[in-house]
Amino acid sequence: MISSSAAGGEKVTARLALPPGYGARRGLNWSVVGLLYTSFYMCRYNISIANKAMSDEFHFSKENMGDILASFFYAYAVGQVVNGLITDRLGGKKALLIGAAGTVICNLAFGGASFFGMLWLFILLRGIDGYAQSFGAPGFIKINASWFSATERGTFAGVFGFMINLGRVAINQLGPALLAGFVFLGMWQVPAQHWRMLFFVPAGIATIVAVALAIWAKDTPEEAGFHGVFKGEADHDDTVKADMREVFVTIVSNKFVWIMASAYACTGAVRQTVDQWFPRYMQDVHKIDLDSPLFLVVGFLIPFVASAGSFISGIVSDHLFNGRRAPVAAGIYCLEIVTILIASRVSGAVAIAVAFVMVAFTANSTHSLLGPAAAMDIGGRKAAAFASGCINSFQYIGAGVAMQMLGRLLDKTGYTYFFYFMVPWAMVGALLMFSMSKQRNLRKGSGH
Repeated sequence: MISSSAAGGEKVTARLALPPGYGARRGLNWSVVGLLYTSFYMCRYNISIANKAMSDEFHFSKENMGDILASFFYAYAVGQVVNGLITDRLGGKKALLIGAAGTVICNLAFGGASFFGMLWLFILLRGIDGYAQSFGAPGFIKINASWFSATERGTFAGVFGFMINLGRVAINQLGPALLAGFVFLGMWQVPAQHWRMLFFVPAGIATIVAVALAIWAKDTPEEAGFHGVFKGEADHDDTVKADMREVFVTIVSNKFVWIMASAYACTGAVRQTVDQWFPRYMQDVHKIDLDSPLFLVVGFLIPFVASAGSFISGIVSDHLFNGRRAPVAAGIYCLEIVTILIASRVSGAVAIAVAFVMVAFTANSTHSLLGPAAAMDIGGRKAAAFASGCINSFQYIGAGVAMQMLGRLLDKTGYTYFFYFMVPWAMVGALLMFSMSKQRNLRKGSGH
């Protein structure tokens, strides 16, 4: 059976010194894995930039756009559970390459669908893309559960958040540039492009990085020639590929998986409300063009502060709370409630821009903390992918429900209740995390 360890928050013995060359090899592995996941996010957040242009061209309502967004999230949620279990059997590298192939094909097809303009086709393609991309997070976490010690995982979760947000920064800068036109390397004038290029270009980038991952990434340190790096940690034994039934029973029977998952649904609702709708909000309410300085600054700052929140929450949980994630997450949810309520009372484009940035800080702090860090704590390296899949699936169920509800709310009432819409989600998340804030060993599913 998968043995318990100190990963859930108990005192961990001092980590052995890393062998010569390990840090550099882990850095190479981390770079190609992280950059591929970054490219996934470029292929995912491109639709937030294309939202208004699609609506204007095909006369789609906000409800229609909410349904397109929701199709991705629901399919992603299903895929997280199914593909998390598969990834624990296949290994992270194969899972990431499968996901890369799927998202490249789907983004090319989504751009091509612009010649037809059929709502059902956009919904279908975005849903298939969601399933394909759901191989990404389990694969990413599966690999790094092997390469990182139990006492590094909260900090790793911060780095995980940074790689995610690097993709968002990239598409928030590249997307408006493609739509407005730009000068490449100061020499070549690139004219304004149709929004379909927001899907073609990221697909090309993902293809290049996937080739690099196929060449250089390794699933485990052992495959790269490093043995016994974390000797003494129970979830760093010699076997990384687990029996699927054993993994399923171990994770599904752990009640803390489901508490974390429910809180993560709340995180997903708030996070995607900001991420998917802030460009459209700025365009509709404040008439801010996507290539304006204010939007470009906000498009940079939202992912930047999200990365900062990921790092800070991970480090605090590792070093101040001895690996306990719940009390840190509970405090962040409370901060989120206050932040959203303040945001709901401000006016003016600059003030609203600051509000979006601050809400993004809180939402992404819990995102990286409850997803990768808690999943590795609960699952260890044998079951990290499936634990991640179960928890992460709820984030996207919450996001899907929120996108459909919000789209309909915006069609009926405009943006009057936009920020208030996020408050109940944050409140439920806080209550769930407070309910397990004293828990130390998440692997056992009970006890302190």
